[in-house]
Amino acid sequence: MFEMPKDKNEGIYLIPLRHVYRAGSRRDRGKRVISYIRKFLERHLGGKVILDPAISMFIYSRKIEKPPRKILVRFLKIDNGIYKAMLAVEVKR
Repeated sequence: MFEMPKDKNEGIYLIPLRHVYRAGSRRDRGKRVISYIRKFLERHLGGKVILDPAISMFIYSRKIEKPPRKILVRFLKIDNGIYKAMLAVEVKR
């Protein structure tokens, strides 16, 4: 199990995406997952979050209707209040 990061300079979060499956239509789950990841990281980090395009490619790799149930995201602090989020585990295609 991962622990919550003490200092907010860099760390890893395991983000559960099960809430996205329950709400709304299945046709826009991919879009809702992207916004949920951004909101989750902004809430926990307290700043603006820039998502790496690899996160979107990973989510849409199983089509819009079937995003993954969990995602492992690594973040780095770029500037004061600005973070960059990327996939923590490299995904093979």
